[in-house]
Order: sequence, then structure tokens, then C-alpha cells
Amino acid sequence: MLRQFLSKLPRKSGKSDSPELARSNSCTTTGSQPRRSNSLNSGSGRPCAAKRTSSAVFPASVVAGIEPLLPFKDVPNSEKMNLFVSKVSLCCVTFDFTDPTKNSIEKDVKRQTLLELLDFVASGSVRFSEPAILAMCRMCAVNLFRVFPPNYRSNATNGGENEDDEPMFDPAWPHLHIVYDLLLKFITSSCLDAKIAKKHIDHSFILRLLDLSDSEDPRERECLKTILHRVYGKFMVHRPFIRKAISNIFYRFVFETERHNGIAELLEIFGSIISGFALPLKEEHKIFLWRVLIPLHKPKTLGVYFQQLSYCVTQFIEKDPKLSSTVIRGLMKYWPITNSQKEVMFLSELEEILEAINMVEFQKIIAPLFWRIGCCINSFHFQVAERALFFWNNDQIVNLIAHNRHVILPIILPALEKNAQNHWNHAVLNLTLNVRKIFMEMDDGLFMSCHAQFKEEEAKLIILAEKRKEAWERLESAASLKPISGNTAVLVTPLSTSIAC
Repeated sequence: MLRQFLSKLPRKSGKSDSPELARSNSCTTTGSQPRRSNSLNSGSGRPCAAKRTSSAVFPASVVAGIEPLLPFKDVPNSEKMNLFVSKVSLCCVTFDFTDPTKNSIEKDVKRQTLLELLDFVASGSVRFSEPAILAMCRMCAVNLFRVFPPNYRSNATNGGENEDDEPMFDPAWPHLHIVYDLLLKFITSSCLDAKIAKKHIDHSFILRLLDLSDSEDPRERECLKTILHRVYGKFMVHRPFIRKAISNIFYRFVFETERHNGIAELLEIFGSIISGFALPLKEEHKIFLWRVLIPLHKPKTLGVYFQQLSYCVTQFIEKDPKLSSTVIRGLMKYWPITNSQKEVMFLSELEEILEAINMVEFQKIIAPLFWRIGCCINSFHFQVAERALFFWNNDQIVNLIAHNRHVILPIILPALEKNAQNHWNHAVLNLTLNVRKIFMEMDDGLFMSCHAQFKEEEAKLIILAEKRKEAWERLESAASLKPISGNTAVLVTPLSTSIAC
């Protein structure tokens, strides 16, 4: 079997023209059936697999006469790049890793070769030629780029990945991990010329890397996150394309599928990108904040990527504090009504934004902001009410409130009074009384004035409720005296329909 495996390597020198390369590439990408994420097709016994390592894929004149199992230390520097290409071509054969006993010798040879390539690239002893860059990109494409199987969780009622789901681990990971490490070392190597490499690490290559971010294996997504970040840093010409491609993944997730495994990792990449934005911010970046990051608060699976999303938003506000009022309006637009856990997350993010907001931007959104906070204070879910009342434990927020107390207190006092009268949770009740005390100490005269106004409004509401009750009683009395005839509706009094508990 090992002899058959090695026999697939090129032996003779020959010409390699672009039509042959195109044909071999089509065999690699379309000639084989879609592969499952947890298995790599065996390279033996298939014509297409044999072509992947033929002289049509790798220029035979470069690798002719080089034994791929030779160690790098046994060849002169002038031949090391030829040996590198030869070893890379050896690693283009793929295997089925679902069966550990199948092709075990060949798998071990490939693993040892990959480790040797990893050491060679890390050493940085020789500058990479264009044929070597081409060979490396194709080897990574053959081993990494694959079609994932349908996600069995897709039909779940939660509509996507959940924090409590057990991660799925790829059985081929021990092999894939070395390939990812090799690609990372290759991209970050000082011996790689970005001007030459950009022709092969192109838009198509980057898009297929981004497609892999939907992997269910968290280890693979972590590796991809690092690699994509390095690609963004090294290839400046590709930066606008990478931002646009990631934005498209977010658009599809928010407005179409709400299913993607790698949103948290992609947001982590963007967090680093945002921190490097130059000032003043371009309009393109502000549009990304409004059209991508703010709508990402909408999906039900927000908890999976909330920390990364919140970090991206706060990075934008640190860059341009004028964006804080825009972000708060966006949060008001997507505020959850029936999901208490999401509401707690929104309140946490809101506190972070208010810590960085300036007075001018704060004054733009006082009314809608504190109306929403008042609704949260009156929430029957004690965690939501507690989280809203904790705002008064933050000195920065209390300072903002103190400077605008004439506007804020009339909005927030009714919520505080309702809580003080009848909230069921003892901790929420104590926090409410503490906030009332803060307002009294802040401006006792204003508090008493607002409290008197609240009592007047409450008295008016009681009178209106009484009038409404009397009106209904008169209607019920009149209806009960009217004789029943034909299809006339019959009044059923509340007492006759009440059920004893």
C-alpha cells in the first residue's frame, strides 16, 4: 500500500501549462463527491485523487528527481525548495479518518511529512518561490476545503446553535490541526512575499476559508479565526474584500437563516479590525455598525456571541463617542419584549455604553431611554428589575442622572413608586427604596414636587377607574332588564361564571 501511495508522486519531468492546471483543479473541486466534515476521502483507488498529485497539478520540472521522504537537512539549500514542493505534493492525498485502522501506514507517513514541513516553514531558512506558494495553497485546499454535512440541529425549535449544545468534534482533527498550523506558519513567515502570495491566496481562497467558519468543531473555528486575522493583517489589498465577505455572512445570518456556528469567532476578528480603524471613521464603517452590528442583537441565539458583539459596539463608541446615541436608538428598536435573558444582556450592554457616553449625546436620548429603564424596573422578572436598578450603583451614570434630574425624575418616579407599593421580590423592593433615597438626597425639593404630581395623577386614575366601573354597572343593569327575544345576546354576570379555587 505504501508503494502504491508513493507511486502517485511525479517521476518524470514534463511541461505544465495552464489548461492542464485548470483541468486538474476542476478534478479537485468538482470531480469528487461532496465530502463529509468528519471524513476525508481516501486517495487510493480513485482516478481523480491520483490526478491531485500528478505532474499536471505541480510542475514536474520542479519536483523531478527529489525523493519526498528525504529530510531537509540531507539536501543542499539550492534543492530545499524543490524538496518542499515534493513533500507538499505527497500531502495532497486524503484519507478516511472515520476508520482508524484503514491506511494507517500511509496516514503516519503523511503526518510525519506535515510535521517536517511545519518545522521547515517555522525555521524560515529559505524564501518561498512562486511554485512553492502555489503548491502550498493547493495542498491546503485539498485537505481543508470540504462540504459540511447537514446539521441535525437545523430543525430544532431554537433555530440554531445553542449555548447548551454539546460541540461536535471532527475525527480528522489530529490531521487537520497540523495542516492549519502549517498554513498559519506559512502566512506569517517572513520568507513569504505578500506581493507574490496574493495571486494565490486570492478572493476565492479567502471565501472558502470563511465557509469553513461554519464548522461545528470549535477547535477548527478557533484556528480559522487566527488564520483569517493574519491574512487580513498581511494582505492589505484584500482587506476591503474580507470585510465585505464577513458582512455578507452576518447579513445572511440575521435576515435569512439565523443559523451559523462561527458568528462569535467572526465578531472577534472584527473586534480587532475595528480597533485598528483610523480616525475620522469612514462612512463605510459607520454603515457596518448600523446595518450589521445593531441588527445582530435581534436573533434568538444572541447569548452565543453576545460578549464579542458588545465588544465590537463599545470599540466603535470609543473611536467616535458621537455614535453612542445612534447605538442606543438601535437597542431600543430591537429591545426584547418576551425574552428576559436577552433583556438582561441588553441592560448590561447599555450600562457599558452609558459609561462612555458624553453629556450631549446622553441628552439626545434621555426620554426613550429612561422610559424603557422604567419598564424594566417594573418587570415581574426579578433579574431584569434588579439589573435595571443596578444602574444607580454606577457613579458615572448617577452623575449623568444628577445633571439631568429635572427631566429624568418625572419619567422614572412612577416606576419606583409602583415597585415600592407592590413588587413581589424583596431584593428588588430594597433596591427600589435605595434609588428613591438617592433621588431624595440629590434634590429633595424636586423629589417632593414630582411625588406630589404622581399622587395627583394616581388620584385622577382612581377616579377614572371608578367612573368606568359605574358606567359598566349601569350598562349591565340596563341589559339585565331588557327581555330576551330571538338571537339577542344574553349578559352573563361575572359572579355566575366565577370558579372557586
